[in-house]
Amino acid sequence: MTKASLLWVDLEMTGLDPEVDKIVEVAAIGTDWKLNPICEFTATVKVDEDFMKERMVGEFWEKNSESRDAMISANAESEASEVVEQRLLAWIDQNFVKQSIDDLKGKGKIILAGNSIHQDRRFIAREWRNLEKRLHYRMLDVSAWKVYFEGAMKKRFVKPEIHRALDDIQGSIDELKWYLSKVEGSEFWKN
Repeated sequence: MTKASLLWVDLEMTGLDPEVDKIVEVAAIGTDWKLNPICEFTATVKVDEDFMKERMVGEFWEKNSESRDAMISANAESEASEVVEQRLLAWIDQNFVKQSIDDLKGKGKIILAGNSIHQDRRFIAREWRNLEKRLHYRMLDVSAWKVYFEGAMKKRFVKPEIHRALDDIQGSIDELKWYLSKVEGSEFWKN
């Protein structure tokens, strides 16, 4: 069985403040270093419905009301945050390479990848400390590529704005593939 090397994660939260808001939905895709998907994980996290309705307001949520309503609806069948974290860790144990990336000095740690992944990492650090302990301090953040390509090259990848975790993480992988395809003389796809 092929094992994954990169842990792509997208979280949907009630808002962007990790001190107040809560994780509502998680999607993860494990890929190899060529960004080929190997495995995926999705779950919804039980959050008090009144809290969700209180926090999921404002311009962003009005614009994305269909996604918000779907998450609130899915909340009824959700699992406790601790249960979701344990299921996610078991999935990682089953599907990821037990490797040492010597030049990254991250023996046994998992590389987290995603779009603006530092924000998701703040929620992971607060709500899922056991997962946080398993993650390498370095991350593969697609938004760094986005900043460079839009600023220096005036090129932009247009990703659908669905705001559901699995769709968003698949879009992030596609986005990085697009950036890598634009690198002049790239050997990425030749090996």
